[in-house]
Amino acid sequence: MRELTEAAAVPTPPENAVARHGELTARAGRDGLWLCAGDEEPSRLFPTDGVRRWAPAEVGAVHFDALGRLWFGSAQGLGRLAEDGWRLWTGADGLPHAGATCLSSEPDGTLWIGTERGVLRFDGEHFEVRRGRRWLPDDRVNAIAADGDGAWIWTRGGVARIDLEPTTLGAKARFFEDEIDRRHRRTPFGFVHSVHCPQPGDATGAVQTDSDNDGLWTSMYGTGECFAFAATESTDARRRARAAFEALRFLGDVTQGGEHPAPPGFIARTILPASGPDPNEGRLERDRRTRDTEDARWKLLDPRWPLSADGEWYWKGDTSSDELDGHYFFYPRYFDLVCRTDEERAEVVAVVRRLTDHMIDHGFRLVDHDGLPTRWGHFAPADLNDDRDWWEERGLNSLSMLSYLKVAEHVTGEDRYREVARTLIDEHGYAANALWPKFHAGPGSGNQSDDEMAIMGLYNLVLYEDDPELRQIYLRSARRYHRLVAPERNPLFHFLFVGALREGDAWEDSWGSDPIQPQPDWLADSIDTLRRFPRDRFTWGFVNSDRLDVVLLPDWLRLGRSGGKRGTRRDGKVLPIDERFVGYWNHDSWRLDSGGDGRGLYDGASYLLPYYAGLHHGFLAVEDAGEPSAPR
Repeated sequence: MRELTEAAAVPTPPENAVARHGELTARAGRDGLWLCAGDEEPSRLFPTDGVRRWAPAEVGAVHFDALGRLWFGSAQGLGRLAEDGWRLWTGADGLPHAGATCLSSEPDGTLWIGTERGVLRFDGEHFEVRRGRRWLPDDRVNAIAADGDGAWIWTRGGVARIDLEPTTLGAKARFFEDEIDRRHRRTPFGFVHSVHCPQPGDATGAVQTDSDNDGLWTSMYGTGECFAFAATESTDARRRARAAFEALRFLGDVTQGGEHPAPPGFIARTILPASGPDPNEGRLERDRRTRDTEDARWKLLDPRWPLSADGEWYWKGDTSSDELDGHYFFYPRYFDLVCRTDEERAEVVAVVRRLTDHMIDHGFRLVDHDGLPTRWGHFAPADLNDDRDWWEERGLNSLSMLSYLKVAEHVTGEDRYREVARTLIDEHGYAANALWPKFHAGPGSGNQSDDEMAIMGLYNLVLYEDDPELRQIYLRSARRYHRLVAPERNPLFHFLFVGALREGDAWEDSWGSDPIQPQPDWLADSIDTLRRFPRDRFTWGFVNSDRLDVVLLPDWLRLGRSGGKRGTRRDGKVLPIDERFVGYWNHDSWRLDSGGDGRGLYDGASYLLPYYAGLHHGFLAVEDAGEPSAPR
């Protein structure tokens, strides 16, 4: 979106209440929709579409498109008169908002609809919503002038231009990679994370920040570059993947030595330069409040940010299970797809061995510098199977530990990791636990952060397991997950599930053979999400709960979650990605409204990972110059 302030650059707003085509004149008004030819008296129109017949009231706009079709927008909905008769649209037909304020069209007849709640673009089959500060200065639209390249839009808060810019999925990937190299690499190691901007929508003077999950986000970015190198042999992709490996390896190096050394193999969440403010100031008091008011098992760790042995870095402890999942997702991709020499492979072996041995040596727990497990670093049988505080995590953490051991076996080639996993499976039921990683009451009831972790772990297990019985268990678990998350239109979840499948995969039991197959539309939904993935990564807020094409999820699907109204479009799938904000794939895709002031600027790794995974697995072409234009 471009906001325009120079009056000379903006054409005159078109009329909305009267439209002419040849001798025909249409008029919109509170008293209905009227049409006349030449000097004839105008007649009121009563559109009929099948069993529906309207007497339009509060008609806000009329318009003839280049094909001679008459359009109108009223309180009832949207209507079109063509040679084959009337066609009417309401929320049940996919119309997001009724009550048009203005109408305009492109030369091919694609319609732009102004409303009190933003702009709609309609190609005759699909409505697209352009609302909020990502797209408009204000949601109240007064006039539109569309052309073949986009549209001018007059709003209560100013004038905007939305351009239709031809692009390809590959060009979008290169855009995000350049932006990450330019803005989103933090510290000399290049941890990839969002930045904070002093002014909304303006990256000038952006300030880099850390998070609890720098290791996870850098792992997922780096994994995307591993897939990129495998698919394209790009030297830039190899360089970026190597940088991610160095950054993640350092998270294990930095915890060793100093006044508060962690046990060998322990990885930090993230790092901060010691030249900056001490991040420990006031932290213990905040942790006590969290423990007393939110989480009775929240860990009190002092210092939470120890100083490295060389005095150059604060490193953050209390590392969580999702950080581990990220590391174990990246290392096998780097080992398989990027490493070209024995020396490079040996580096990965050393990192994976020390991390995995740390957890085995500490009874399947991730143990911090205080000698105690981190808040979420519990994978022991006694915790998962016998402690009610960990029953909720039994499935997911069992799956994660089996994934870690399988990756260690694959990377190191050492059978001892298989033997350890076999003990957990045979004596403690870890494979059976992994059949149900998390409790779900149906689509929309899950926690996408846990879903992301489970799918990364299942990808490792389905890809590398050679025991037919175990692999069937993991396939069964993965398919259940795929069915639950398929309505989320998530290309990462789709590509990882389908990419790990082999021809003939099936679940065999006493009821027969049940093929393991993806849900219908998985590829079309994935490609649509990648095409519509916005290049604008600013944290703009969105409101969708007032849409006519949305169905609210019942309260019982919340499973204790807060965060406002949640719902789907009437097709049962979540809203398209360009009609909401997505930072990472762990966000609640069913949430309809979100805050945001445009001061956060996220990186594009959430696009790069599924895009390059799709390339690597052959679901996408390396370059497709014939892709349609995409709104910018």
